[in-house]
Amino acid sequence: MHNSNFFLKYKVHHLFFWMFVFGIWYLLRVDDYPTQGKAVKVTFIKVLDLALMISITNYVLIPQLLYKKQYVLFILAFCTLILFSSIIKMNILGRLLNNPELLNLSGNLKKRIYDNIIPHFFLVTAGAAIKLMFDYGALQKRMGETAKEKAEAELNFLKSQINPHFVFNSLNAIYFLINKDNADARGALHKFSEMLRYQLYEVNDDKIPIEKEIHYLKDYVDLQQLRKDENYSVQFNCAPDVKGFSIEPLLLVPFVENAFKHISHHNNNTNYVRVDMFLANKIFIFSVVNSKEQQPTTESHGGIGMVNVSRRLELLYPGKHELKIDDTENTYTVQLNLQLA
Repeated sequence: MHNSNFFLKYKVHHLFFWMFVFGIWYLLRVDDYPTQGKAVKVTFIKVLDLALMISITNYVLIPQLLYKKQYVLFILAFCTLILFSSIIKMNILGRLLNNPELLNLSGNLKKRIYDNIIPHFFLVTAGAAIKLMFDYGALQKRMGETAKEKAEAELNFLKSQINPHFVFNSLNAIYFLINKDNADARGALHKFSEMLRYQLYEVNDDKIPIEKEIHYLKDYVDLQQLRKDENYSVQFNCAPDVKGFSIEPLLLVPFVENAFKHISHHNNNTNYVRVDMFLANKIFIFSVVNSKEQQPTTESHGGIGMVNVSRRLELLYPGKHELKIDDTENTYTVQLNLQLA
């Protein structure tokens, strides 16, 4: 398993592939050159040229232009890449083989196009087609995993609805039994009731307005704050421009739950949780920081909830999120960056 990860990380299998291409190319063309030394050099230049064109197309042009639907720019960049690569390759080979014809672009243009540009076009297109095929397969696999996990989540949700409905109805009854003078208790129960309503009735869609998710988070933080004394500081900061977009429901609350679960309990120092949300260059930035105990604990700070939300992010925001975790001696920080455009 370790060896497999190494190969995938450093693309070592690509190196082996191009070494194989080099060997085949050399064996087929070695008799076309006066010495084996020149045959090796010419083969190396041609294989390197082809490898660079395919790599630039597959890892720059396709992700940055084609997948972003900038089709005209992709075609222009693709054709320009092939044209300039062919010119540079002919110039290098002309100097290596002492062939002035390859240095002069004006001579025998049709032969130049037939021998260089057309083969380049079809070979690079073939490489791009293989890339698109693998990407499509990965996309289909990811969509299948997402659909499966969504179906399982919906089934688990349906199984658990009976209990929350009972609790929700009971909370409404208890609310009216609390003395009206006890505003704090009535307010806390009302917040909890609203949070339960949100989970039962408003998170069935694939996306939820960020405003509703923030309101739910704020209610959760307020309830947690009621359990803490003056030695605990809880801050909830949300920039005014965090609005007008949607995210997956209940995506953010596990980070906040984790912070309150593992907050420190110092007697002489302030224990704190700070939640921050803002936008920067069409990126939604969400961070949670909490103080923590210095002594090591047997329980992982992240726990199963953090593992689950990391998996959700991989499935729902592939290539469009960045999750940073900074676990120091005194603090635990989680920052989530979501690309909105």
